[in-house]
Amino acid sequence: MQIPPGKKIYFASDNHLGAPTAAESLPREKKFVRWLDEIKDDAAAIFLLGDLFDFWFEYRTVVPKGFVRVLGKLAELSDKGIPIHFFVGNHDLWMKDYFEKELHIPTYRDTKEFTFNGKVFLMGHGDGKGPGDKGYKRMKKVFTNPIFKWLFRWFHPELGMRLAQYLSVKNKLISGDEDKKFLGEENEWLALYAKRKLETKHYDYFVFGHRHLNMQIQVGENSTYFNLGDWITQYTYGVFDGEKFSLNTYEG
Repeated sequence: MQIPPGKKIYFASDNHLGAPTAAESLPREKKFVRWLDEIKDDAAAIFLLGDLFDFWFEYRTVVPKGFVRVLGKLAELSDKGIPIHFFVGNHDLWMKDYFEKELHIPTYRDTKEFTFNGKVFLMGHGDGKGPGDKGYKRMKKVFTNPIFKWLFRWFHPELGMRLAQYLSVKNKLISGDEDKKFLGEENEWLALYAKRKLETKHYDYFVFGHRHLNMQIQVGENSTYFNLGDWITQYTYGVFDGEKFSLNTYEG
């Protein structure tokens, strides 16, 4: 993709809408919608790198209640012809095809490579990548197992959604502070993952979410790893203007 003059590509992740309650996340949803509204005029594309929702599950004819503001704004931007790409995170990993069919937003379940103005990007949510975190990796295998999803689907939505939302919020309250601790450049596991990927192919930029900590780490002579932070307390996002990538904070 060649970015048109005056246009930019935007990146955001980890909104966790719905947590800890719908009422408490509503101001954050409104703030995110204002940001989307402000960038629509110069956005060549928008990438959402996972955990837009704190929990999401699609039954055959049922999706979670709420989030009408952000879904409506995404539909508006998509209808205007702005390409939007969505990467499934660990909190909305049960995304199926609702975004693709209803909003015309392609959905990815693993890292994906893109090239903009000759710069090669590798991006994704970031969960389960790199060394360590074996407990989560085992848990993800269970949650993404077709049999487990089939069994969960047999819960009445009222019961299934309530149970899953409780567990999702509880997990975030437990792990939230840990997500924001900088481990050092030599221990940040997504930076280590990026360095390993560079052994087989050059990438100019690695862009991930999941860590809830905005950071920039040089992982190669001409390669940089960026983490986007979150839209819970930091309100940070990435911008690529065709020449360089930067992290910014939305004041709103």
